Amino acid sequence: MGQFEALLARYGVNVLVIGLVFYSIILHEISHAQVSLWLGDDTAKRTGRLSLNPFKHIDWFGTVILPLLMYFTAGVVYGYAKPVPLNPYNYRNLKRDTGLTALAGPATNLLIAILFALFFHLNPGAMFIQQVCLYVVFFNLLLAFFNLIPIPPLDGSKVLGMFLTDEAYFKWTAQERRGMLFLFGLIMVSSLLRLNIVGRLIMPPIAFVMGLLGLG
Repeated sequence: MGQFEALLARYGVNVLVIGLVFYSIILHEISHAQVSLWLGDDTAKRTGRLSLNPFKHIDWFGTVILPLLMYFTAGVVYGYAKPVPLNPYNYRNLKRDTGLTALAGPATNLLIAILFALFFHLNPGAMFIQQVCLYVVFFNLLLAFFNLIPIPPLDGSKVLGMFLTDEAYFKWTAQERRGMLFLFGLIMVSSLLRLNIVGRLIMPPIAFVMGLLGLG
């Protein structure tokens, strides 16, 4: 019975963490849609992207096939949800409001991390709950800081765009397709050569925030 309970606890943690992180990604996308609506663009709402239904947000290649392919070939998990459709020309201030809409996703992941850090501290001695909370905090911080990397099409590129001149902004945001290929190649090469470039970039701020949350 003891061994059975140990296996149940181990796989129960994994299943629960996967489910919570999956919905953290969905909330990330919903936050883009909600802030866009607040700022004057209802495109995402009209296409059903304010829904908690996961099938509204799944991109079958980016959310399912690509992560599995990356895991079995390079040993890392990389993927993306279906991009939230936006029409920035509905905003009062195109650069500013596009940046704020983009920032909403990482901000939501940071808020989720803070919430689960609170759950962690409110349940001392409850190892199962604390283990789940620890993983959820880590993966939400990972989502937040990864998406803040200022490479198109990641959210950070649009946040950076708020501070660029108009000419530089449109040149920068036009690089989304190239940026995606560059990011994909960087992750693959980094993993295959064991350089961990992305990890070295985002792990310091993750460790810093986890320390502030009392989880370091």
